[in-house]
Amino acid sequence: MTLAMTENEITLVIIQRLKDGNKEAFLEVIEELQPYDIAQQYLHLPSKHRNKFLLYLPLDLIIEFIQEIDKDEQLTVLEKLGIEKSTQVLDGMENDNLATLLSDLEPEKIEELLSEMNQSESQVVQNLMNYYPETAGRIMNNRYVWIPKHYTVREAVDKLKHFAELAEYLNYLYVIDDQKELIGVISYKDLLLSELQDKIEDIMYSRVVKVDVDTDQEDVAKLMTRYDFITLPVIEKDGKLVGVITVDDIIDVVIQEANEDIEKLSASGKSIDFTTKPVVAAYRRLPWLILLLFIGLVSGSIIDQFSETLEKVVALAFFMPMIAGMTGNTGTQSLAVVVRGLVSNDLDVRQVVKLILRELWVGIIIGITCAFMISIIAYVWQGNPILGIVVGSSLLITLIIGTLAGTIIPLILYKFNVDPAVASGPLITTINDILSLLIYFGIATVFISHLM
Repeated sequence: MTLAMTENEITLVIIQRLKDGNKEAFLEVIEELQPYDIAQQYLHLPSKHRNKFLLYLPLDLIIEFIQEIDKDEQLTVLEKLGIEKSTQVLDGMENDNLATLLSDLEPEKIEELLSEMNQSESQVVQNLMNYYPETAGRIMNNRYVWIPKHYTVREAVDKLKHFAELAEYLNYLYVIDDQKELIGVISYKDLLLSELQDKIEDIMYSRVVKVDVDTDQEDVAKLMTRYDFITLPVIEKDGKLVGVITVDDIIDVVIQEANEDIEKLSASGKSIDFTTKPVVAAYRRLPWLILLLFIGLVSGSIIDQFSETLEKVVALAFFMPMIAGMTGNTGTQSLAVVVRGLVSNDLDVRQVVKLILRELWVGIIIGITCAFMISIIAYVWQGNPILGIVVGSSLLITLIIGTLAGTIIPLILYKFNVDPAVASGPLITTINDILSLLIYFGIATVFISHLM
């Protein structure tokens, strides 16, 4: 029924079922929805219907849908559920999601929520929160199936059946030794194709791709992308298996890191979305913009220094915004290419040199093409071939420099372990503006006698 209905129509049906107090009919609609869709329906409901929505919703669906909403809404839902039911929800949530929920709360609130939970679940979450943010240890969860190396296939299958509900993904079983060190991995497919009496240690893969708890989450994302894994085991420094990272967590990481890079590229620094208040949004943008404002004054001083050249040949002013704008644009393009590439590639010296040479040739090709076109335009407009040479050669040089600046600056920052995304678009553009004006007016001054 819900498949043929729009989201708004489903909302209206849910509201009507809640008004009628018809729990059975309400569940008929809800059980056809995915957890994300249930969360969206809850958020679209008027406040007066939300309490009954939560009252009618089974515990397992509450656990699933609450992990699809933001932190503030999660806390609101937990408060509405009351102590007993909220404790059950906390116990049922994935440990990594729960650690993320608690990480930004006040210590008193964290202690209050953890104290209500099952002791073993609470301890696991506390352990996760002890790891540094944005590391493998912080985003892993402990719901996976492990087996000792001496198991047979039959024993492994029996254990897999017993713990099936605890494992988020059943693609792999992880093999450990007597010291709980990770020594192998076996896929569910391999279990099906093996004989029941086969020993696990004889059919497992001993070359395991894994990460330790302190591995940066970006490096984890690269590794899972490289090998197309669904899950990735996480170990302590001593080799003991302590958790797994699943592909859904990595998707969240990729989105988070992409958003952070976009924020830095736009020089906004911190997250700004559709709901951010004007004062807050302005406050987060101002520091960078004020810095660039003062750097931009250098451009004004350059123009003032060459004012005599500009007064003698007024036509130079016409091409000034184009020269500066094109240089900034090509620099920003190169910056975007480098920042995106650093996310998915581990660069060595050879690759860096190859990248710089590649971007140099890109700058030369773009520069020659654009310079030829603008030289013709300048000549036709003013009837002065020297003006065409001045504008064209300036654009050629500045486009090459702009492309190299957009490539080399983020690479230098990366070399010194500084996030290359801080080489933001506005900063690259401002630097290139200064260089382009210096080059443009410098060349024009050399040819001033031929321009007049």
